[in-house]
Amino acid sequence: MAPPPVQASEPLQQRMLKLAQTLQFAWFCGHVTLLLCTLRYGLSYVFFKWYSRWAQFSYRTAFVAAAATYGIVVFKGFRARQKSGKAQGSPLQLAADENVQYLAMALVWLFSKQVPLALLPFTVYSIFHVATYTRGILLPTVQPPPPTPAGQKPKSSALSDAIGRFVKDYYDASMSLVAGLEIALWFRLLLSAIAFQKGSWILIIIYTVFLRARISQSTFVQGMLHQIGARGDTVAQRQDVPPAVRQGWETMKGVAKQAHDQTDINKYVQGQQAAPKKAQ
Repeated sequence: MAPPPVQASEPLQQRMLKLAQTLQFAWFCGHVTLLLCTLRYGLSYVFFKWYSRWAQFSYRTAFVAAAATYGIVVFKGFRARQKSGKAQGSPLQLAADENVQYLAMALVWLFSKQVPLALLPFTVYSIFHVATYTRGILLPTVQPPPPTPAGQKPKSSALSDAIGRFVKDYYDASMSLVAGLEIALWFRLLLSAIAFQKGSWILIIIYTVFLRARISQSTFVQGMLHQIGARGDTVAQRQDVPPAVRQGWETMKGVAKQAHDQTDINKYVQGQQAAPKKAQ
C-alpha cells in the first residue's frame, strides 16, 4: 500500500494516522526496530554479555524485524503481480529475487545459534532504508513543503538535503562494506564448521547457496572478490613466498572458478525473468 498524498491543510495527527496505516510504514518501523535492537545488542557485546537475557532478546528481535521487512516487500511484489495479471514465476525464479534471499537468511539466523557478524549487513541496509524513507515520505508528511508554482520542484528542507547528501556520498562505499561483511561471514562459518560446532555444516551449506546467489547478482560482491583475488595474487608473487604457497593459491583459485562456473544459476533462469530486484 503506497503512502497517501500529503495534504498540507490536514492536521499533523491526521496525516500521521494515514501514514501509519500503510504497509510501507510497517516496513519502515521494521527497519527502525532492527537498528535499535542491533544497537542494544552491540552494547551487550562490547561488555561481553552477548548471552544475557537482553542480548538474546535484542538479537532475536532484530532478525524478526528483518524477516518482517523483507516479507513485506516480497508480499507487495506478489500482490502487484497478482493485480496486473502477471504470472508469479517458478520457484527458481522466486529464489532469484534478492528480497526472498534476504528473507530466507533472516529466518535462518533467527532460528540459529547467535552469529553477531550476521547482523551487520542487515544493519547497513536498514540505515539507508530508514534514511530514504525519512527523506522521501516522513519529513514531507510532518512538514509539507510550501506550495510552489507549476513546473517548479518543491523546496526541500535542510535536513532532507543533508540526508540526500549522506545517501549519495556513502551508498557505494556502504554496499562494498556489506559485500565484505558477507564474504567475511562465510569464512567465520567455515571456521565453525572446521571446529565441528553443532549445526555448523548445515548453516554453511545454506549460507554458501545464499552467497553464491549474491555473487551472481551483486556487482559489489563481485568487485570485492576481485579485490581479494588481486591482493592474493600480489602476495603470492612476492619473492619471499614459498613455491608451495604460491601453488596452493593458484589451485584454490582454480577450484573456486570451477565451482563458480558449475553453480551458475543464470543458465537455469536466463530468459525466464527480468533482472533480480534490489534488496529492500
